[in-house]
Amino acid sequence: MLTDLYQLTMINGYWKNNMHDRHSVFQLFFRKNPFDNNFSIVCGLEDAIRYLNNLEFSESDIEYLGSLKGNDSKPLFSEDFLKFLQTIDFKCDVDAIPEGTVVFPNEPLLRIIGPLWQCQLIETTLLNIINFQTLIATKAGRIVAAAEGDPVLEFGLRRAQGPDGGLSASRAAYVGGCQSTSNVLAGKVHGIPVKGTHAHSWVMCFEEEIDSFKAYAEAMPNNCVFLIDTYNTIEGAKKAIEVGKELKRKGYKLLGIRLDSGDLASLSIKVRELLDEEGFHNTSIIASNDLDEYRIKKLKEEGAEISIWGVGTRLSTAYDQPALGGVYKLAGIENESGEFEYKVKLSEQKIKVSNPGVLQVRRYYESDEMGNLSPLKDTIFCEKLGIDDEMVEEIFEDLLMPIFRKGKLVYNSPDIHSIRNKTISQLQTFSEADFEQENFKVGLENKLNDIRNKIIKSHR
Repeated sequence: MLTDLYQLTMINGYWKNNMHDRHSVFQLFFRKNPFDNNFSIVCGLEDAIRYLNNLEFSESDIEYLGSLKGNDSKPLFSEDFLKFLQTIDFKCDVDAIPEGTVVFPNEPLLRIIGPLWQCQLIETTLLNIINFQTLIATKAGRIVAAAEGDPVLEFGLRRAQGPDGGLSASRAAYVGGCQSTSNVLAGKVHGIPVKGTHAHSWVMCFEEEIDSFKAYAEAMPNNCVFLIDTYNTIEGAKKAIEVGKELKRKGYKLLGIRLDSGDLASLSIKVRELLDEEGFHNTSIIASNDLDEYRIKKLKEEGAEISIWGVGTRLSTAYDQPALGGVYKLAGIENESGEFEYKVKLSEQKIKVSNPGVLQVRRYYESDEMGNLSPLKDTIFCEKLGIDDEMVEEIFEDLLMPIFRKGKLVYNSPDIHSIRNKTISQLQTFSEADFEQENFKVGLENKLNDIRNKIIKSHR
């Protein structure tokens, strides 16, 4: 039921025209990388699998749909159609590029083959899941890259797009390379490490700032990161150090201090000096306050002594681009004679013209003398047409992997830590030059390009 109404009205039309079970293929892809980036990180497959594995209409769903009216005040859907919906038995083949993979525009992230009405039904939810999580994972990848190896903590729940958006953002941020989250539910549901200590309100509940640090150290001696900018940052740092000495005497550590306002570069430098003078060389300086990849890069250029970055709003909301333009397009369908017909969506905008066929993405690699592989190019090809011999390189992999076969799950999802490690490995495998100079090429295979052009010409 998490769908657009027009999916159900189209399915009703397919059913009435006895074409609902025609064999069809749809592809989910995006047309442009977000944030003016040169790559994206695909994310959301695990949630998509969970959705597809539990696809059904409940009695209350059918009752609600039966209450909808057309513009003649009569029921929008017939009782027979609603009974048909209740018989749903998912029969589609689903292939997908695994989460954590570096991907590029126009590459199918998911490929769905099966009865037309079922392929149509799942469009909206798949787009909702994959679009948002791919967007956030990509943003996280950019922020983690800017941090140059420093840990990045995701702090965005309170500003996220509702509870569901907050949970999805925490998951995708971890997949994109963040080290942990403040979101306790994400920790429980997804197994993401959680971090957090205290806020300004804790400090303000005490008459003296130092009393708040002492009380926290007494209550949570194994989790001491003090927020020092409630009143005066430098004075707050001195008080944190005083309490840190007491922690040391008791066998505990002052793990870190957090800066949440002011000139983070100069303040962190001064605070680092204070910490080092008192022997707290291993105490981290954590910064927050509307950080993103641009501000982190600038702070590093200014020599900031920050070792951990807490990133919230601008990550969990994808602040500078709140949506990925992912789409879901029909690429082929069985006709009345039972023959498969390739389909292309045309447009006056070149970027909106789709690709036909049962598509696959082949990634080619080149090997150095040590046997290390580096990505060379991606080729989108149609499995039914094959691929030209002259395009076959020695080393390649096909990115789309079987997830469902005839509605049955055949894929073993890796744990979220393995997915995160895949992201980190992928970003290391692609050279900086590939991204910044756009050396890495993505193109259509010759046979696919020919049939695409033929279809376009025939329609025009």
